[in-house]
Amino acid sequence: FCEFTMRFFASKQELIRYQHRPNLPRAPPGLEVYRDSQVSMFEVDGAVEKVYCQNLSYLAKLFLDHKTLFEDVDVFLFYVLCTHDERGFHPVGYFSKNKYSDAGYNLACILTFPSSQGKGYGKFLIQFSYELSKKESKVGSPEKPLSDLGFLSYSSYWSNVLLNLLKNSQ
Repeated sequence: FCEFTMRFFASKQELIRYQHRPNLPRAPPGLEVYRDSQVSMFEVDGAVEKVYCQNLSYLAKLFLDHKTLFEDVDVFLFYVLCTHDERGFHPVGYFSKNKYSDAGYNLACILTFPSSQGKGYGKFLIQFSYELSKKESKVGSPEKPLSDLGFLSYSSYWSNVLLNLLKNSQ
């Protein structure tokens, strides 16, 4: 698959030929909503970039055995976290959230790609989802029930938050 467009190919030769196209986008479609010296976050609307978001969901299904796939990505926003260098923006993970959640969920699915795990990207994605909730003046939480990996990720995140609060309150 092409990391820039999330398109799938039958062979490596097809992918190489595709990636040598002169005007190939080197960033996720959508709006860059955050950037620092190491990472960028892109907001991609499932209704606007349907194929990109569907392919991102298919890719996530390879690593999340509990993930259910819906063809209809129109109701979701996808937040794609990327590292960046002179070649472009390289996805390391993402989360999706329902555009209209009556239950106040700020996150539907979260994935840090296996090659990028253990580098703090998962905690960054969780923190970003909460920051979006603050910006929207909402109290948010992830969709329930959490998967086993989701439970571990959120437990680790909140343990870290609480330990930092205790450490800094002295």
